[in-house]
Amino acid sequence: MGTPDFSVPTLARMIADGHEVVCVYTQPPRPAGRGMEERKSPVHVFAESQAIEVRTPRSLRDEAEQAAFASPGADVAVVVAYGLILPKPVLDAPRHGCLNVHASLLPRWRGAAPIQRAIMAGDAETGVAIMQMGEGLDTGPVVSEVRTAITDRTTAGALHDELTQAGAEAMSAVLARLEQDGKLDAVAQPEAGVTYAEKISKAEAHIDFNRPATQVLRHVHGLSPFPGAWCLLPGPDKPVRVKLLEVELASGLSGPPATVLDDHLAIACLGGAIRPARLQREGKGPMDLDAFLNGLRPALGSRVD
Repeated sequence: MGTPDFSVPTLARMIADGHEVVCVYTQPPRPAGRGMEERKSPVHVFAESQAIEVRTPRSLRDEAEQAAFASPGADVAVVVAYGLILPKPVLDAPRHGCLNVHASLLPRWRGAAPIQRAIMAGDAETGVAIMQMGEGLDTGPVVSEVRTAITDRTTAGALHDELTQAGAEAMSAVLARLEQDGKLDAVAQPEAGVTYAEKISKAEAHIDFNRPATQVLRHVHGLSPFPGAWCLLPGPDKPVRVKLLEVELASGLSGPPATVLDDHLAIACLGGAIRPARLQREGKGPMDLDAFLNGLRPALGSRVD
């Protein structure tokens, strides 16, 4: 049960490990792209390429859908970023319940955007947890976890790709253990340390340089590449909207927040400064700083909004 790219490697690994995948559940095709034509999810496309039955209900609350879910008599349901709430009859239908790949170290960052929130909050590490699902939001006991460090160079895109593979490997090991022992040792989540990863809103993407440089860096990297943290750089005729995709700390520089400090686009923050390393002008592709400055070079002392 999964929908986006994040879910595909786990499904692929299950097939490679020789498990019988009786069917795949994913979100229904949605309008996408400029033509707004209906597009199948990445999981849908991959499952069809493997000749696996695909089911796309809009809800699992209906008794008929719940009966259909139970009908294959599955040993376990593997859930990876599916996008629908699983009611209790669904959770209880497989013999060993539902196992979820969640991209955080639970109970920290339960919810929709754990990868982005971990980076934006300045966490030193994160990871993936394999969880036995219950009725609460990511509240079930943890069967396995894998940890990874977050550095000043970690972007949400890179961390997403790393945790995608880590989740597939972790689920592979859990299913092998379940197949061998017929049971899993799960540890209840502690009550302390619970945080919630709210969905990213568009309003959060505007960069506030009246914050410490390290916070600005984590904000930028937590929203890279999507939706992309943005600011308005001074242009020859009018301000130019630019996404900052990768930045670094500009050591030894300071000034009034949101001010350009040198001819290589160091931008002052509340404390210290950042320097973009990779940027994207509206309507253009991503580019490194030197290529960007060939087309737009804000003057020393100019203001960034």
